[in-house]
Amino acid sequence: MAEKGNFDFIYDPIRQKMQELVTPITYATYIEKLIPVDIDGRYIVLQTPTETFAKYITGTLAEKMREAIIKADVGVADFRLKVEGSDGFAYNAPSEEFVAPPANLNKKFTFDNFVVGKNNEFVYSAALAVAEDPAGTYNPLFIYGGSGLGKTHLIQAIANKIVAEKPDLKVIYVTCEQFVNEIIDTLFVRRGADARDKGSKLRAYYRNADVLIIDDIQFIEKAKSVQEEFFHTFNELVSKGKQIIITSDHPPKELTELEERLRTRFAGGLLFDILPPDFETKIAILKRKAFDKKCIVPDDVLSFLAQDSGDDVRTLEGRLNKVILASRLHEVPITVAFARSALNEAVSEGGKEEVTPESVIAAVTGYYRINKGDLLGKSKKKEVVIPRQICCYLLCDILFLPLKTIGEVLGGRDHTTILYSRNKVEELCRVNEKIAKDVDDIKNVILKK
Repeated sequence: MAEKGNFDFIYDPIRQKMQELVTPITYATYIEKLIPVDIDGRYIVLQTPTETFAKYITGTLAEKMREAIIKADVGVADFRLKVEGSDGFAYNAPSEEFVAPPANLNKKFTFDNFVVGKNNEFVYSAALAVAEDPAGTYNPLFIYGGSGLGKTHLIQAIANKIVAEKPDLKVIYVTCEQFVNEIIDTLFVRRGADARDKGSKLRAYYRNADVLIIDDIQFIEKAKSVQEEFFHTFNELVSKGKQIIITSDHPPKELTELEERLRTRFAGGLLFDILPPDFETKIAILKRKAFDKKCIVPDDVLSFLAQDSGDDVRTLEGRLNKVILASRLHEVPITVAFARSALNEAVSEGGKEEVTPESVIAAVTGYYRINKGDLLGKSKKKEVVIPRQICCYLLCDILFLPLKTIGEVLGGRDHTTILYSRNKVEELCRVNEKIAKDVDDIKNVILKK
């Protein structure tokens, strides 16, 4: 087995798909010996032990490798090979231009299943107009609002519709965190003979987009060096008549750490805010989610769930999920009394200890053998940051606490930090088997399974 590297969480799902596509001998001889050493834009760079080894993969296994990459759906589009000890690539992905759909879109996010209410009807109409006519009336489109209100759903619905109906357009969807990391790693950290070439390719990748979608742009505030790069990318795309779509948790004027010229560019586009759903819209959302889960929930129960649920739609959905799960486990119909009991109980089986934020924190710190003080503190060490993010995720997943409350429990952190951590672990669980297993193991400890 090849030695583990920093990029195995990307390569492991690809390796697993390759195991399904090639013979056991080919897998053991070649695929297991590849070592992921870098991410170059949208390409994963794999190291081979010899030139002959690289030639065999290039000539015989390249198409299967691309098929595995597509099936793995981990956010890379192709691969490159580098022979151990060499500077250049032994194999480059085909240079001819082709339009590949983004691999990081959630196909469940569509306009059809977005619940429209008074709080979001205008931004919904604008998003639909952009999807039907990119770079038309609403460009750039800037959507802002609190966490969990549907911003990501809407912008991914735009991307999914354009990809399906206008496949010749190059659509790029990226979180601001991913964009910042790529820019810093490629343009400001890399050194060596190929650093300039990689920087040029990354700029070209973003500046040749027909539709550029960046989620949670507020995270660029802390990356001053990246703001300059984004400013030029923004200007070039607008000058070419390309569509730009941005989301944020605040309007441009409140992003005070942004350069003035960027705030001006954002404010010069079409600004739409998503407000928290009113009571009627919450009911409609719950009905839609219950329908998707093929579960009949009485109207009085929906009204009960919508009460005191906060503004976060995900928290609202979490309350519904917990009641549906408890109903199926107990095999009893859903009533208001049962829903109240299910939300008050930490687990669906009687006789178990109540789950509290403290018990979740204790389970995480015990599993990873770290101190509670480190978990709640400001340490940036990887061995602390990952458990802290998992703790955020579990507090959301098991207790359905509001983001603000979880932030207070975890050392007074901002709700946007909690939202980022929750989403980060959700994504890691999808592509990283070890993280997914850790989360399941800790959850089982908490629920005493």
